[in-house]
Amino acid sequence: MNTSFIDAYIEKFSLHRVGNKIADEGFILSDKTIELGGELLQLMTHFFVSGFKSQEFYHLYHDVDLKYNEIYGVISEIFTKPENLHKQSINLAKHLYEQSTHPKIKGGEFYVVYFKDCIINGETVDAVGLFKSENKDTFLKVYPSGDGFEIESQQGVNINKLDKGCLIFNTDRENGYVVAVVDNTNKGAEAHYWIDDFLHVRQRKDEYYNTQNAMSFAKDFVVKELPKEFVDISKADQADLLNKSVQFFKEKDTFDIDEFANEVIAQPEIIDSFNKYKKNYQQEREIEIADNFTISDTAVKKQARVLKSVIKLDKNFHIYVHGNNQYIRKGYDAETGLHYYQLFFKEEQ
Repeated sequence: MNTSFIDAYIEKFSLHRVGNKIADEGFILSDKTIELGGELLQLMTHFFVSGFKSQEFYHLYHDVDLKYNEIYGVISEIFTKPENLHKQSINLAKHLYEQSTHPKIKGGEFYVVYFKDCIINGETVDAVGLFKSENKDTFLKVYPSGDGFEIESQQGVNINKLDKGCLIFNTDRENGYVVAVVDNTNKGAEAHYWIDDFLHVRQRKDEYYNTQNAMSFAKDFVVKELPKEFVDISKADQADLLNKSVQFFKEKDTFDIDEFANEVIAQPEIIDSFNKYKKNYQQEREIEIADNFTISDTAVKKQARVLKSVIKLDKNFHIYVHGNNQYIRKGYDAETGLHYYQLFFKEEQ
């Protein structure tokens, strides 16, 4: 799923300030939308959309019924009557305040923005953006004064650092819309309030989701399960399987689990273990690993970073294995009581 904001522009937006409820900071609601134009409008557009680079998408949901998701109801009203954006932005600000109950949550400016001409998967749609700026940077203002210069420091929002945001695209409404999410600030327990409590979103089961899950599952099987069932498996063998797994996803356009098992796993007894582990893996994590799907190149690039084939030897050496494991052999030296690896190569690079 691809997005483009090259022709997108802000039609209207509202701004409020939302504090921490547990600290009784309250909220400040504006009485009208913000009017911007020219260069400032372009800067605000950049500020809002530049942080959305991931191809991981979500949808609004509710455990009982989608209609009970508060964001879904308000956003649907905005898409139906965009002229009511400011009225609905007040409801959104109050809802955000109700979810801001962790002591580490910072207060900040809350923006509700209506975008025109966003492109997602080739379709031109409107979108509603919800953004919150929590952190302030210090800026220096230098200006002439008499025969010299004066310098002042000011606190403000860095337009290159979006703290929290989401874009809700007006497509696939019946399934909770298509939603992109950014959260660059909180990493602890308080981080869940934006994604889980306020937005209440769940990752979409698209090609990115399927590719991400399948590659994570393959890694878990090779690294964690394989050594338990097959004690003779070496680290070099594991590295080789990880390399073959990544290569499979890079070279194929579509994933078929039987094809993957036959080409990568290869050995019948290990394939049986692979298929059994898949069932347990899905149940334990409450996720679905599709048997067939179109592979997401973006997800492959991201997941390939964590599927690195590394043999860690005590705290002294790491061996990065990129190719054929026939060129690496493991041995044991009885005299020193230490294990060793032999590496064979034609020339140094």
